[in-house]
Amino acid sequence: MLTDFVKAYDVRGLVPEQLDVDVAWALGAAFTEVVISREQGTGCVIGHDMRASSPELSRAFGQGVASRGIDVTHIGLASTDALYFASGHLGLAGAMFTASHNPAAYNGIKLCRPGARPVGQDSGLAEVRDLAQELLDGTGEQRQVEPGTTTDKDVLADYAAFLRGLVDLSGGRPLKVVVDAGNGMGGFTVPAVLGTEAGLPALPLEIVPLYFELDGTFPNHEANPLEPENLRDLQAAVVEHQADIGLAFDGDADRCFVVDERGEPVSPSAITSLIATREIAREVAAGTPAEDVAIVHNVITSAQVPEVIAALGAKAVRTRVGHSFIKGEMARANAVFGGEHSAHYYFRDFWFADTGMLAAMHTLAALGEQSEPLSKTMTAYSAYSASGEINSTVDDAAAATAQVRAWAQDKDVEVDELDGLTLTHRGSDGDPMWWLNLRASNTEPLLRLNVEAADEDTMAAIRDDVLSVVRGTARGN
Repeated sequence: MLTDFVKAYDVRGLVPEQLDVDVAWALGAAFTEVVISREQGTGCVIGHDMRASSPELSRAFGQGVASRGIDVTHIGLASTDALYFASGHLGLAGAMFTASHNPAAYNGIKLCRPGARPVGQDSGLAEVRDLAQELLDGTGEQRQVEPGTTTDKDVLADYAAFLRGLVDLSGGRPLKVVVDAGNGMGGFTVPAVLGTEAGLPALPLEIVPLYFELDGTFPNHEANPLEPENLRDLQAAVVEHQADIGLAFDGDADRCFVVDERGEPVSPSAITSLIATREIAREVAAGTPAEDVAIVHNVITSAQVPEVIAALGAKAVRTRVGHSFIKGEMARANAVFGGEHSAHYYFRDFWFADTGMLAAMHTLAALGEQSEPLSKTMTAYSAYSASGEINSTVDDAAAATAQVRAWAQDKDVEVDELDGLTLTHRGSDGDPMWWLNLRASNTEPLLRLNVEAADEDTMAAIRDDVLSVVRGTARGN
């Protein structure tokens, strides 16, 4: 059943047990009827990652689209943000075949409207799923229309040139950059954007490649830099090569993680603050009053993110975790930039979509424009201690959350339920600031805890207290 693997924001399933060519065809046909045709779209652009199943599945999806009379443009191998570029640049709905950082046995589909506008369960994906299931069951309407055309188009050079036009890296000091592509699509896009393979001029960057070979079996490590063990090769290589910075991309290269010259990870919240600072300055230099510049962040980014934004006179817009919420709030507020704790970074200049490559370029530009090492540059954005996200398996998420709320009753906290439960203690003399967020997973019996505080001891104390409360209802950790 498609309900087993069509998720809130995308499709992610085992191949071929769940996702095969018949399912891909049905999803393509359903996507066309529910989204493209209803919105009078003129076509669909389709890309795919390096997984062995991706070419066949993407072609089957395209056949489903064409069967409903809509023209199809295949761009072939692509990162997810290159697919978003194609959707925005060509003004077409899009489908990207990737399972991002999931293991090799998986594949999936990320769907968008023209201009890279998201498609999620609350914006059409549930209806696409249900119609596709009807087509697979033989109960859906069998339409007879003139099939759409199918063409192939290479957009890599245009994608690279577009990004180069947004961030100028040509004038910075020379940098040695180690890049871990994790055998994912970063190995395809980095040489084009940061190198010369797309015919662009050379930049003052020496790229030291790690795992650039495209291999959907991920023979070296999982392409998920959010897990610390998957950063270890990059950290060691940065130190070994005496590099200025390390960059790690996930499987479909829509997320980018940063390591400083000491081999220490830089938090995505700190990168959000850095890029926000640059984007606010650019807007002000162009004549926009600072108070009219909006930056979006989710509820579990560091407290320093809104502090940095406010200090520059701009407007911090807080929203729920998840790309559909970030993108929606960015469009509503016309925000110039948005950042998440998971290293998704969104740009108004990139159709409000997320792109790990553009975030990497901003970070490289900031580093190249001054002489200090990255570790010193980032100290201005790293004032607080954070726990990272900690999962606990619980029988009753609501009951466990209520117990944490009861635990905090005598602790002088502000309560916020925008996304889960957020408790904020503002602190006073001798009483450090801290906040926590407790969110239930939409798909698993998990509670996700994030804690941040003014110092490490306070963070650890709050973290341990809350975990002891939560895990009193746990069946396992």
